[in-house]
Amino acid sequence: MALITHVNVCNTENEIYCCLRNKIVKLDDQQKDQFCKGCKMFAGDADEHGIGVACVWEDVRVVSNPHIAVDPLEEFIHNQIRQVPPEGPALYLYTTEW
Repeated sequence: MALITHVNVCNTENEIYCCLRNKIVKLDDQQKDQFCKGCKMFAGDADEHGIGVACVWEDVRVVSNPHIAVDPLEEFIHNQIRQVPPEGPALYLYTTEW
């Protein structure tokens, strides 16, 4: 998977999707100080796209790079999808090797 820059633009309620917390959050000073500031995915402000932040992480989805996220709820929903290995989960359940 490639590293994708996600530009999370605030909606009218000043909310974004936060991958670190896997939820929709208010992008206020508390969020920036307690979470964004120390997050390894944080890549700065989203100045050229409006109020928001840019974050970089490996995304299993097929999205553009940068990926502009303007609807935090849609972004949250789409990030709940997880890939299952092509072998399927049964491979891990029935293996006899230790």
